[in-house]
Amino acid sequence: MSVTTTSLALSRLLDDDSSWRLLRADNAPVIAALLSAHLAGEQIRMPADELFEVLDHDLDRLREAGFELARNAQGYCAEWREAGFLVRRAAEGARGETYELSQGALRGIRYLDQLVEPRQTATESRLSSIAAQLARLAVDTDPDTTRRLAQLHAERDRIEQQIERVAAGEVDPLEPARALERARDILAQAEEIPADFARVRAEFEALNRSLRTGILESDASHRSVLDEIFRGVDLIGESDEGRSFAGFSALVLDAEVGADFDDHVSQVLEREFADTLSASQRRFLRRYVTTLKDRSAEIHEVITSFARGLRRYVQSHDFERDRVLKSAIREALAAGIPASAEVKPYRQTQLSLALSSVPMVSVGQVRLHDPAELDATAPVVEHEAAVANLEALRRLARETEIDFDELRAHVNDVLDRAGECTVAKVLAVHPATQGVASVVGLIALAAVQGVVADAVERVRWHGVDGVARSATVPVHRFTGRVL
Repeated sequence: MSVTTTSLALSRLLDDDSSWRLLRADNAPVIAALLSAHLAGEQIRMPADELFEVLDHDLDRLREAGFELARNAQGYCAEWREAGFLVRRAAEGARGETYELSQGALRGIRYLDQLVEPRQTATESRLSSIAAQLARLAVDTDPDTTRRLAQLHAERDRIEQQIERVAAGEVDPLEPARALERARDILAQAEEIPADFARVRAEFEALNRSLRTGILESDASHRSVLDEIFRGVDLIGESDEGRSFAGFSALVLDAEVGADFDDHVSQVLEREFADTLSASQRRFLRRYVTTLKDRSAEIHEVITSFARGLRRYVQSHDFERDRVLKSAIREALAAGIPASAEVKPYRQTQLSLALSSVPMVSVGQVRLHDPAELDATAPVVEHEAAVANLEALRRLARETEIDFDELRAHVNDVLDRAGECTVAKVLAVHPATQGVASVVGLIALAAVQGVVADAVERVRWHGVDGVARSATVPVHRFTGRVL
C-alpha cells in the first residue's frame, strides 16, 4: 500500500481502535494497571459493586502515591466503558451488572506487559517449532506421493534411530537452561489463547447484529435470511465463525486430549528446571485445560442465546413492527431536511405529544418527617479498648478460616516419605485438627494441584465435638509438592 493509504488507515484506527485509545490516554499507566490487576487474570468478569469497591481502594492508594485522580471508581468505569475499554453486561442469574475487558483493552494490556517484561522470540525453541510446523505443512500439502513417501520414510528412520538409542541406554535429557527456554515459549503461546476469547465473543456479537440488520433491511426480493430462519437453520452456528469455533471447542472438550495434556503438565512440573517457573505460571499450566473448557462453555452459551433470540425475533414477527418504526423514522428524517430551511429546530411547534405510559406512584410511599426519630434518648456508653490477645485471635481465625498453611505442610510431609498420597493417607498420618474443615481443605488443594481418580476411598476424622466421623469421597491424589 502507498504511504497515503496507510496513513489514512492508521488515522481511522487512531479514532476507532480502543487498544490504541488506551495506549494514548492521559492516565494510561493507571488505567492499564487497574484493569490488568482485576480483570486480566484468572477472573475476567466482576460484578459492578465489587469492582467499584476494589477500585476505590486502589484509587486511594494511588492518590497517596502522588497520582491526581479526580473521579471515583464508578465515574472512571463509566468513562472507560464509553472509551471502549470495558464491556458492561447484565449479570446472569442475578440482578445487577458485570464488567469485563473489551478485546481492544486486552490487546493494549498485553502489549504493555511485553514492554515491561520483553519476551525473547529469537530462541532455539521458537525456531525449532517454526521449522517443524513448516516441514509438516510441506509434507501435508505435497501432491507428489513419491516425495511424501520419501519424507515419511526419512522421519520413520529418524524415530527408529532414537528408539534404538534409548533402548541402548543412551538418554540425553535436555539441558535445564534450554528446557526452561522451551517452557517459557510454550507459556507465551498458551497465554494468547484464553485471552483471545474476548475477540471470539465480539465476532459473534457483530455477526448477531449483522443478521438482525439484514432482517430489517431485507425486502420481498431478498428474503434468504428470513426463509432460512423459518426453516430452522442456525445461521450463527453455520457461519464461518461458528464452524471454526466448533472445531476448536471439539478439540478442547476431547477427554483424551485433556488427559494427555494434564499428564504432560504433571511430568514437566516434576522436573528440576520447573522450580524456576513462578507459582502463577505453574498454576496457569495446571488449570489450562479447565480454563479453556470454561471459556468454551461460555462462548457456547452466547452462540445458543443469539441463535434462540434470532429465531424468536423472526418467528414472533417482532421484526415487522421494527420495520414499520424504521420506515416512519426515515420518512420523518426525509421530511425534516426540506423543512429545516424554513423552520428552526428550536422553534415552538405548539404540538402536544401524549406519552405512551404514565409513571404510577402510590401515596403509601410518602413518609412524613418525624424530628423525634433523630433524638438520641439513650445515654452514650464508652468502652475502653483492651489489649488484643494474640492466642485468642489465632483461635478465632482457626474457627472461621481453613488453615491451608498447615494442610500444605502435612501433605508435603507425607509426600516426602511416600512420594505419592491421597487425602485419606494424609489424614491417617496427620489427623484433622479443624474437623471437617481440614477434610474440605485437603480436597480443595487436591482438586487444584492434584488429580482425581475414578475410584473412591473412606476418609475419617474427629469433629470439633470429639465425635469420630467418616465419609466416602472420590480418590484425590497428590503427585507433587503443593504450593
